[in-house]
Amino acid sequence: MRLMISFAALFLSVVLLQLGLGGVAPLDAISGVVLGFSTAQIGFLGSAHFFGFFIGCWWAPRLMGEVGHSRAFAAFTAAGTLGILGHMMVVDPYAWALMRLTSGLAVAGCYTIIEAWLQAKVTNQTRGRAMGLYRIVDIAGSLGAQLMIGVLEPASYLSYNILALLCCVAIFPLTLSRAEAPEMPDAPRLRPGLAWRLSPLASMGVVVSGITGAAFRMVGPLYGTEVGLRADQIALFLAAYVLGGAFAQYPVGWLADRYDRRAVLIGLSVAGAAACAATVLAAGSGTLGVFLAAGFFGFVTLPVYSVSTAHAHDYATQMERVELSAALMFLYAVGAIASPLIAALLIDGYGPSAMFVMIALSHIGLILFGLARMRTRPAPDSRTPYTYEPRTSFLIGKLLRGRRDR
Repeated sequence: MRLMISFAALFLSVVLLQLGLGGVAPLDAISGVVLGFSTAQIGFLGSAHFFGFFIGCWWAPRLMGEVGHSRAFAAFTAAGTLGILGHMMVVDPYAWALMRLTSGLAVAGCYTIIEAWLQAKVTNQTRGRAMGLYRIVDIAGSLGAQLMIGVLEPASYLSYNILALLCCVAIFPLTLSRAEAPEMPDAPRLRPGLAWRLSPLASMGVVVSGITGAAFRMVGPLYGTEVGLRADQIALFLAAYVLGGAFAQYPVGWLADRYDRRAVLIGLSVAGAAACAATVLAAGSGTLGVFLAAGFFGFVTLPVYSVSTAHAHDYATQMERVELSAALMFLYAVGAIASPLIAALLIDGYGPSAMFVMIALSHIGLILFGLARMRTRPAPDSRTPYTYEPRTSFLIGKLLRGRRDR
C-alpha cells in the first residue's frame, strides 16, 4: 500500500494518458471511415503515430535535461492535447497525420519521463512490485481507452474534446506532486547492431511484433468496420485483444523460463498464424466469434515481444542490458512504422482479410528463421528471468535491468 501511495501521482498520470492519447488511434480510424478517408490514408495515420513515437523517445531525455522533468512532461502533454483538439478544426488526412505525429511524440515523451521518475524511486527490494503495479495500471488504462470508443461518436468535436481533456488533466498529478524530481537520466546509445549481434532471432521477433501490434491497433478498427462491427462492438473487439495479451503473460512466461525460448517463440508464431486464419474465418460467425478470435490473437501475439527480449538478454552482459533494450525497441519501431500503411493498402486492394494474411506471412517467416537459428546455434547455458517488457520508452531497460540478473 505504501508503494502504491508513493507512486500514485505517476500511475494516475499513466491512466489518464492512456485514456486520452490511447483512444486517438481507434477513434481516428472510425472517424476516417465516416469522413470518407481512403484506407491508405487511415493506415498512414498509424504510421505517423509511430514515427512521432520514435522521435519522442530520443528527444525526451534531452528536453528533461534542459527544462526539468515536470516542465518537459507538461510540454509533451500539451503537444498531445493540441494534436487531439486540432482534428475537427482541420478535416484533412494529411493534417491529421501531422497531429498524430504529435500524439506519438507525446506518448513517448511522457512515458520516458514517468519511467525516469520510477527508475529514480524504486530500489532492488521494491523493483518487482513496482513494475508489477506499473504493468497492471498500464494495461488497465489501455483497456479503458479501447472501451471508450464504444461511447464516443466518430468525427465529433465532443469526442475529441473529451480525449483532449483527459490528456490535459494528466498534467496535474505529476506536475503537482510533492515528490522530488530525479536527476536527469542518461539516454542510452542507439546501437541496433548490438541486438542483431547478440541474437538475430530476437531481433526478427521484435520486428514481427511491431508489424503485428501496430497493424492490429491502428488498422484493426478499419477491419472491424469492413466486417460489419458497430462502433461499440469495435471497442470490445480491441478490448478482447488487450485482455488476451494480458492473460497470456503468466503462462507464456512460465513456458519461456522452463523451455528453450526459441521453441516457445516458434510455437507462438505457429499459433499466431493460426490465430490470423481463425480471425478471418470468424468474420462470418457472429460477433462473439469475432471477439473470441481477437482474444486468441492477442493471447498468442502480444507476448512475442517479451519472449524475444528475454531471449536476447540471455546473451547480454549486465553492462549491455540498457542499450540492448533501446536497440530492440528501435527494431520494434521499424516494423511498427511501416506496418499500418502496408496493412491499409492491402485491405484497400484485396479486402479486410489481407491484413491478417500479411501478419500470418510475417510469423511464418519468423518460424522458418527460428528453425534455421536452432540449427546454427545451441541454446544458451543460462537464462535470465522472463519479464513482461512494455514498449513505452527507451528508458524501460533501466527499470528492468536489475530484474534480469539473478
